[in-house]
Amino acid sequence: MSTDVIGGAVGYRPGATLSLWTEIRRQASRRRTQLALGFMVLLPLIILVAFQLDTGGGGDDGGAGGEFSRLSDLATSGGPNFTLFTLLVSASFLLVVIVALFCGDTVASEASWGSLRYLLAMPVPRARLLGIKLVVALLYSLLAIVTLVGTALLAGTLRYGWAPLSAPIGGEIPAGTGVVRLLEIVAYLCVTLLVVASLAFLLSVSTDAPLGAVGGAVLLQILSNILDQITALGNLRTVLPTHYADAWLGLLSSPMQTDDLVKGCVAALAYATVFFALGWWRFLRKDVVS
Repeated sequence: MSTDVIGGAVGYRPGATLSLWTEIRRQASRRRTQLALGFMVLLPLIILVAFQLDTGGGGDDGGAGGEFSRLSDLATSGGPNFTLFTLLVSASFLLVVIVALFCGDTVASEASWGSLRYLLAMPVPRARLLGIKLVVALLYSLLAIVTLVGTALLAGTLRYGWAPLSAPIGGEIPAGTGVVRLLEIVAYLCVTLLVVASLAFLLSVSTDAPLGAVGGAVLLQILSNILDQITALGNLRTVLPTHYADAWLGLLSSPMQTDDLVKGCVAALAYATVFFALGWWRFLRKDVVS
């Protein structure tokens, strides 16, 4: 049974039914938001403590580790390097989970609580409800990423000092330029994570189970990573949403390698557009009974 209101009383303004600030405050009061943002602050501190407790006896692993091993060795050489290492260890899974949490929980949680139909009956137009919730979910996802990077840069600089960004594949990058490179890396990660956000959003409007929406987005991302490791698939791997996930490492080379960065952005935006459009189309035609 649809709960949308076709008409409206005199003086009714759809644009005043649910403000952006109201939804921001609602989401800020939720425990999952507080825990997620809190963990973004805690993770760099945990890594910092881990480096402090490291006795140096576990560094020899036969050279198997590639860029990860080299960045790990460089992580304690300055705040920018520590931030780069934090991004490296969190980009492939933690940030995926955080973005999926904010975007997958946004509509499905209202349905699971039985409050979605009451929001629509207030009346809040469906398009406005969906738009506000999506914008707020994306804003909190961005806030989580910025919080992680900002905390890592501050903690790393206080502990290891301000030093050039020592890229393992491109030599030293001056500290000022290094911060710009870090911002470019964050921007690229935000674009690629739109795939996770849009998929979680699509699942969120399709189910009443928040964990199903969040878990589904994360599992499909993991599946894409697994398939991308199967070389027998050949060029078919280039259509996977995670194929260019590590292209940001090209920003650390000298000169910068941007070909894969452009391909990654185009692929991410294409997937995100499709998933967001499907989610929007699905919700506007969904029979809301929860």
